[in-house]
Amino acid sequence: MSLVLGIDGGGTRTRASIVDGDRVVAFAEDGSIKRLRVGAATAEENLRKLLREVFEQAGVARVSTASAGVASATMPGVKEWITAVFRDFGVERSEVVGDEVIALDAAFRGGPGILQIAGTGSNCIGRAPDGGRECAGGWSSRLGDEGSGYWIGLHAVRRALKAYDREEPTRVLETVGKLWGTRTIEELVNVGDSSPGPDFAALAPAINQLAEEGDAVSLGVMRQAAADLVDSVLLVRGKVRRKHAVAGEVPVAWIGSVIGKSRLVREAFLAGLHAATPEMPVGEKEVAGIEGAVWRAQRLADTVR
Repeated sequence: MSLVLGIDGGGTRTRASIVDGDRVVAFAEDGSIKRLRVGAATAEENLRKLLREVFEQAGVARVSTASAGVASATMPGVKEWITAVFRDFGVERSEVVGDEVIALDAAFRGGPGILQIAGTGSNCIGRAPDGGRECAGGWSSRLGDEGSGYWIGLHAVRRALKAYDREEPTRVLETVGKLWGTRTIEELVNVGDSSPGPDFAALAPAINQLAEEGDAVSLGVMRQAAADLVDSVLLVRGKVRRKHAVAGEVPVAWIGSVIGKSRLVREAFLAGLHAATPEMPVGEKEVAGIEGAVWRAQRLADTVR
């Protein structure tokens, strides 16, 4: 067997797959390994637990090659600790890249294309035919990440507070209060303004449901999220075409729960791109980042054979 290991470490969950050629031998899923989100100790505990599970499923003691795509891979020490854990599990050759890199390769297998990521955070990355890369967004939950789950939760609360001041109807504050266990608006504000603060991304499914039910504040937030994601794609498209002398269109793919699970965002996102650039190919189905990690691991294994 020529087994390789792929890891997709997003903001809220981590997936692992051991593959032999085209056959998936084992697949497992566990908590986040993003240190900024869960802390260094929990991140390492989650990774080791996940590796034990996927190795046990596969019935193997080791694999030779691994590729891991991880949120915040460029943060100091992240690549080093993941590589060290891999070595503890007998992995001889490995790489650690950003989760956006494996998602881009899942969609385009090293070729040109634009990928919009919209999950807990958001980021848009494009690769030109000459291999050059262009990006937009991804500036963290506090400084950017427009259209992300975190952005949706945060801005729903912000807009709902404005609606409260204007005595405009919305169910957002009532819903968030139930989720946070607060009894008054003062308690809700204290929780929302606390440090390190609540998980605003966890509010996104509830805000989406309120939008589906016609809540005006929630509907406005979801529509703005879609518009921001469209803008990110068009910005990257412009950079790719202008800076890399690309005359034709490059395809677009997407990944993440905001687009994948919200009908309102997905339909507005796809419609917005089609209206702006009718000739640009846009994928209808979500990309699976783990497939990009496996593809990269297989390529890494091939380079040393």
